[in-house]
Amino acid sequence: MSESYPAHWEADIVLRDGGTARIRPIVPDDADRLVAFYQRVSDQSKYYRFFAPYPRLSARDVRHFTHHDFVDRVGLAVLVRDEFIATVRYDRIDAAGRPSGSGTGAEVAFLVQDAHQGRGVASALLEHIAACARERGILRFTAEVLPDNRKMATVFTEAGYIQRRSYTDGVLHFELDLEPTEDSLAVMRAREHRAEARSMQRLFSPRSVAVIGAGRNPLGVGRTLLRNLVAGGFTGSLYAINKAAAPLTELDGVPVHARIGDVTEPVDLAVVAVPAEQVPDVVADCGAAGVRGLVVITAGYAETGVDGRARQRQLVGQARAAGMRVLGPNAFGLINTDPQVRLDASLSPQLPGTGPLGIFSQSGAIGAALLEAAYRRGLGISSFVSVGNRADVSGNDLLQFWEEDEATGVALLYLESFGNPRKFSRLARRVAARKPLVVVKGGRDTRSIPAGHTGIVTRMADSTVDTLFEQAGVIRVDTITELYDAADLLAHQPLPPGGRIAIVGNSDSLGLLTHDAALSAGLQPLLPHDLTTGAGPDDFRRGLKAAIDRPDSDAVVAVVIPPIGAGGFPHFPGSGLLAQAPLPERAPLLDTAPFAAALRESARRAREAGKPMLIVHLAMPELLDQIGNGDQIGDGNQVGGGDQVDAGVDGHAAGAAWRVPGYPRPERAVRALAHAVRYAAWRERSAVERTFPDFEDVAEQQARAIVAEALEGKRAEAVLDEATTAQLLACYGVGLDAHAPQEADATRSDPKQVVDVTISASVDPAVGAILSFGLAGAASELLGDVAHRLIPATGSEAASLIREVKAAPLLFGWRGSEPVDTAALEELLLRVSQLVDDLPEVASLTLDPVRVAPRGLTVRGAGVRLARLPARTDLGPRALA
Repeated sequence: MSESYPAHWEADIVLRDGGTARIRPIVPDDADRLVAFYQRVSDQSKYYRFFAPYPRLSARDVRHFTHHDFVDRVGLAVLVRDEFIATVRYDRIDAAGRPSGSGTGAEVAFLVQDAHQGRGVASALLEHIAACARERGILRFTAEVLPDNRKMATVFTEAGYIQRRSYTDGVLHFELDLEPTEDSLAVMRAREHRAEARSMQRLFSPRSVAVIGAGRNPLGVGRTLLRNLVAGGFTGSLYAINKAAAPLTELDGVPVHARIGDVTEPVDLAVVAVPAEQVPDVVADCGAAGVRGLVVITAGYAETGVDGRARQRQLVGQARAAGMRVLGPNAFGLINTDPQVRLDASLSPQLPGTGPLGIFSQSGAIGAALLEAAYRRGLGISSFVSVGNRADVSGNDLLQFWEEDEATGVALLYLESFGNPRKFSRLARRVAARKPLVVVKGGRDTRSIPAGHTGIVTRMADSTVDTLFEQAGVIRVDTITELYDAADLLAHQPLPPGGRIAIVGNSDSLGLLTHDAALSAGLQPLLPHDLTTGAGPDDFRRGLKAAIDRPDSDAVVAVVIPPIGAGGFPHFPGSGLLAQAPLPERAPLLDTAPFAAALRESARRAREAGKPMLIVHLAMPELLDQIGNGDQIGDGNQVGGGDQVDAGVDGHAAGAAWRVPGYPRPERAVRALAHAVRYAAWRERSAVERTFPDFEDVAEQQARAIVAEALEGKRAEAVLDEATTAQLLACYGVGLDAHAPQEADATRSDPKQVVDVTISASVDPAVGAILSFGLAGAASELLGDVAHRLIPATGSEAASLIREVKAAPLLFGWRGSEPVDTAALEELLLRVSQLVDDLPEVASLTLDPVRVAPRGLTVRGAGVRLARLPARTDLGPRALA
């Protein structure tokens, strides 16, 4: 039995140290690579593999290890720079351990070149060979390991699969069940997280950087990049690379070389700014020189059309094969403000100071605007990345990095699309549980996305995207101004414990505007406390202290207008028009420094009480400067005044410095506060329940077999017939009773007995897999009364999904009707969620109608559409797209 070459088993991977490699099946043409690989393996590793001295492979061995049928005998290799660095193979066996074409077990064996041991190569190979085996109907692996081979024993022991171990005749025997478990998935994702975070760390913290394409023109792109690296104070070694370097020996004080291979020390990061036709040679030189990562500023790739997309695929494949990750092409650059690094490998004319904000942008223009806005507002950043065409490094990679980065307290993203929406949803939920994630997403209206745009157009209603972001803990904002309004509060103040807002200030009008804005934002504002326009610093101290100490306040907004002389505002006598009264001389403004001190002291008190404090000010920019530049509150590193705080201690963003956010308009302050209130509530909910039900009666392997058979021979997709749909649903404990007795329909006319609902699941390119619920008929079809949740859904999310639709009262005893069995309905939603989460080939699933009675329910109709997996998925073994 044999099959054609399984190209879908090929994958690029990130290893434990952040380097990349390629996994693919071994073929007969690999004979020379296999021999060369074996020669580089130590005698001890060969002994561990064969249990005996085995200095060289015979011609028969080479043939045996390079010829496979890809069903009963499979071999995979890991390659770097087109050379094998590791291999794995399985041979199918029966229950007695004999070779068998009908068995469900297989013997597995690994060999990793000594120079690459410890990089997580064997662990990645185990994930991939296990996926291949499951696809071919193999349910378990057996392996024998010598006791001294501790590294290999650890790979099996820590894989997370259900395993059995024994020790006989001086050999460790392992048997692994290949069914994915919660532990095995957790292990895989933990390894993925460490590897991808490490690959970003290599980009952000290079010891040496070369700018390839830096020339004599001071306005050129390469020269601008070099100048920014010098001006930023990069702490490592810098090199300029220009093939026409002679007779130049330096540019901007940086040594110049004709080729990167001429640099005598290792180069960690290459910033590429040469014409597109020169990039392949540059990448080849970088790979040969051992460069770890590339920032490709060069344009002329996927953004230009079909030919450009082909060049882009070639670029990524060439770089990954040499162990390098790629930021770009068509990138704006990256920044790391860590004082130990000080890397500004960007085209930005403005470099914000050090601070807690991590910034990601798909667009170079938006990236430049984000940096300029941060610089203008005095907000510091930890890191910045603008990825351009996002051919390799994506927002998901940055989330992996920022999750563990202590310098990043709040992650800010400008997104237009998601290359891997399932993964984004999973990572966003996890990151948001630790630190705020604020997103500006372009393309709210698909008409705003130009034809030929390289991103994926959002198909679903934008309000639905809002709902799903909120479910994942993502704070979505509309503008860059709103992005920084929210970030300033989230990074520098405690999270509010609730939505009760105390308002204190010296303007009753501005206080009322703030109160009204808070009501509109869904908050619960207390009546404003007006200190009057004649209030002095001590009045602010007393008023704010009372507001902070109130047990029914969760946050405090100080409303401040310019203080006037002791007589207050100028008085215009009489009731006539101002134009008819003589204008008095302008009253002198009081010194605002005492007011700033009072506000600063009050803000410290609010922080100690675990309540955020904001300032709404009119025409008083100097007030915020005085608050930030006055006496520092506490010790530690300062950004705008204040001491470092830890998210684990008092709810601040990790790595943030304390400061008081100020806003020139009440609606901006209140909007930022509303984002913080909703985020804090989400974090509290997510801490209570973040587990996903796992039904024990699910037959996942049988379901996978049904899906594989239905897609066999299909180029793209398949629509299941009624019988196959019923079989697939039954694997997840969902019964389809489309031919129930017709007399049951009589109950439809009595809403007190039965209400019909519809349940669906689909994969949206913007946000991933979603679960939808609504009442059947006009309510959902005509009025759009449908609620949505991300898949997988928790029990509480399924419960809230039912209750969110406007017609929900019909399910809970409206006008004296008997409530339906919502517990059964919630279980059905969770079973559908698990089915779609387990089987990514399910592109859409609809149960319509589902007849829900006071006790139990019946699925009367169902449809399932399958599609072959896209290039980027979040299931199966770790792999880069």
